[in-house]
Amino acid sequence: MSESNFQAVHDNIHQRQSIGHLVEPAPTHDQLNIAFHAALTAPDHHRLKPTQFIVVEGEQREAFGELLAQAVQDLGEMDAAQIERVKHHPFRAPIIVLAVTKFQDHPKVPFFEQTLSSGAAIENFLLSLQAQGFATMWRSGAVVESNLLKSALGLTERDLISAVIYVGTAAKAIAPRAEIDVQPYVHFWTK
Repeated sequence: MSESNFQAVHDNIHQRQSIGHLVEPAPTHDQLNIAFHAALTAPDHHRLKPTQFIVVEGEQREAFGELLAQAVQDLGEMDAAQIERVKHHPFRAPIIVLAVTKFQDHPKVPFFEQTLSSGAAIENFLLSLQAQGFATMWRSGAVVESNLLKSALGLTERDLISAVIYVGTAAKAIAPRAEIDVQPYVHFWTK
């Protein structure tokens, strides 16, 4: 890898951060597919491919907002203002992508490894979209535990909605991420 390619990759990683307000333009289906290909190259013990994606876009966001409102009510939310607020969550971005970990029984691949594989796939997805000029926000929250939501999406109770990813273009420039001092987080073991 050339020095300029190496630097571009590292700049992309260091510049990635969640952006709360996203607008058009959104990625095309071809651009999303590039990101999905990148996602599915994530480390994956025994190539189980535990990560799948569900895309919500355009007019489907309204129906998805209604589904989210039903899901939070099913989880016990009673506050009408909060339920109404949840209905509007899908309009934070032109596209919402749910990343799902579909756990598979395997004697050598415990569920935690499949969860980690999904996390790596999600990060690859985010980085690919950023490299293409788009911005994202990775969210989750209690609603991802809703069996009503899972059922409506064709998932089983044991499937894990690992991320609700908002995708679009940043509405405004975001300040660069502060430099990180790695010293407190890295230790070299010696016997």
